[in-house]
Amino acid sequence: MLTEQTLDKLYALKLTGMAEALKAQMQIDTGGLAFEERFGLLVEAQQLYQENKRLKRLLENAKLKLSASLEDIDYRTPRGLDKSVILSLGSCEWIRRHRNVIITGPTGSGKTYLACALAQKACREGYGAFYLRCPKLYYTLAIAKADGSYGRTSSKLAKVPVLILDDFGLASITDSERRDLLEVIDDRHETASTIITSQLPVEHWHETIGDPTIADAILDRVVHNAHSIRLTGKDSMRKRKTSFTPEEKSE
Repeated sequence: MLTEQTLDKLYALKLTGMAEALKAQMQIDTGGLAFEERFGLLVEAQQLYQENKRLKRLLENAKLKLSASLEDIDYRTPRGLDKSVILSLGSCEWIRRHRNVIITGPTGSGKTYLACALAQKACREGYGAFYLRCPKLYYTLAIAKADGSYGRTSSKLAKVPVLILDDFGLASITDSERRDLLEVIDDRHETASTIITSQLPVEHWHETIGDPTIADAILDRVVHNAHSIRLTGKDSMRKRKTSFTPEEKSE
């Protein structure tokens, strides 16, 4: 009866991890452990529970397009991917220093996967992230202007530690869209990190943005403070995955 009361109090205090660990201890023989050791295990269980809960929340809020991780990146396919660079980015020092990451390459080369993997690692390290395709970004901001939520939406985009802008430059952008993009980039400059993926090499971004003055402003805030990854290769990673034999998939 006393144990049930203790469990109820732990749940009431929202110490779910500790409560579940206590129930587990009750099912096994822990006679060889001192009180301090058993209590230490309960504290560790609570800490792990909170870390997992926070990670789940960060990943849900990030709305990543793909379930990706740095550990699952394919380095076997030749596409100009330097493992040492990825391992370095995996330290998340670029986030702490508010630097950006630019990933360019042809369709199917793994740009989105790599971007999502970097964001997933950021979430594991306790940083928030958010994924948006550029067309969706422009649409979201246009709607926000119409319904009066532009300020709140802009603030959210400015504050997220890691923002993914996927598929930049797929189509020409309007004057309103390029100005919105500048606002987003400027709000985040040297205060947060942005990952931009594009089929276009960076040297073509100026003409894609259109307006020379706005293009200069955007590139100055993004490119000069970024790690650049240029993926190559003619074979699509999507096609390669679907062409694996069962033996290859199990490797």
